[in-house]
Formats: sequence, C-alpha cells, structure tokens
Amino acid sequence: MARNWFRFSAQEDEMTENGVPRTTGVEHAPPAGHDGADQTRPSPRPAPTAVERGTYLTFEQIYQGSAVKPPKIAYGILKVASMVNSAHLAGMPADAKRNSMLMALEAAGVEVEDVLQDAVVRQKVLNDYEDGQQQKLKELETAKLEENNRIQLELDRITTQYVSRIQANLDELAREQDQFRSWQRAKQQEAQRITEAAAFCVPQGSSAGGLTEVLERATLVRR
Repeated sequence: MARNWFRFSAQEDEMTENGVPRTTGVEHAPPAGHDGADQTRPSPRPAPTAVERGTYLTFEQIYQGSAVKPPKIAYGILKVASMVNSAHLAGMPADAKRNSMLMALEAAGVEVEDVLQDAVVRQKVLNDYEDGQQQKLKELETAKLEENNRIQLELDRITTQYVSRIQANLDELAREQDQFRSWQRAKQQEAQRITEAAAFCVPQGSSAGGLTEVLERATLVRR
C-alpha cells in the first residue's frame, strides 16, 4: 500500500479486539445551574445523570466535532460495516463477503487504503473523546469526594454539638435526681424527728410504729 494509513494508529491509538470502539461516545456535561454556592448541603435527591439529561453526543456528532475529520469518500468504513451486515449478504461465507466488498469498492472507485484510513481516524476520534470524558469523570469524582468530605466534616461538627447537648441534658437530670434523693433522705430524718417528739406527747408507748401509731394512741386517750 502506497499510503501510510496507520499514521494515527499503533503508537498513540491502541485498538480493541476486532476494532470495536472502546467508548460509547457519551459526554458528561456539568449539571445545569451548578455554581458551587453551597458545597456543604447534600442535594435532597440525586442529580440526573448525563443519560437522563440527554446530553451525550452521538457517534456522528463526535466524528463531525473532532479536529481531525474522517475522509469524505463514497464508501467509508461505516458504509462497509453496514453492507457486511446487510440482509443481502446474510449467510454468505466470510470470503464471499470480502470479495463482494472489494468488488463494490472497486466499482465505486474507492481505494481500500482510504477505507482503512477512515477506520483509523474514526477509532482515534472515539478514543480521544473517551480519554476526554474519562478525564472529566475523574475531575467530577475528585470534586464530589471533596464535597462529601466537607459535608462529613459539617455533619461531624453538628453531631458533636447535638451529642454535647444530649449529654448536658443527661447530666442535668442526674444532678436533679441526686438532689432529690438527698432531699428524700433528709425528709426521712425530719419525719423521724417529728415522730419521736410526738411520741412524748402521749402516754405509754414509743415512736417505733411511726407518727400514725402515735396519733392513734392519742385518739384513744382522748376517748
């Protein structure tokens, strides 16, 4: 072949098995209205993906939007792919399909080198596009991880504040409970002192039965 139709290939553009593109040709676009104003509040619902927003480029848009355009020939590699998979050639052996393609290219005045160059260019365009989208994805991942870290720090700060308030409430309750129990003990001592004094106001008996028994005895004496 006279032309160097691999000038975009091998060294900078490793093709996948059977020449299948490594990308789906999708482009991630930044969320509409995203200005980074509030990096600490989580969104109430997940943001729609690029697929949901319908912002992915088609393969044709990728080809046409690239700096290096595929050669304009009557039978490009996509046309050949369409013909190979045509119902008219269904069931034919591979050699028969190959001969049919070569005959069609020859009849159309298209050089095989041009078709292969078209394949190489399109493969490179797709791979470059994929590399660009992967870089955008990495940048998005970094930004979202940083945002999540800020959210986590804010969450930890708020959690610490509320835990402190909860603990303060528990401490206050414990102090009140201790004070009440201390008062109860003092109250028991006061009641015992009152009962003992009342027992001396009635004849016969002691204050062992408590103030109620002392009062009962006082009532019997009055009768």
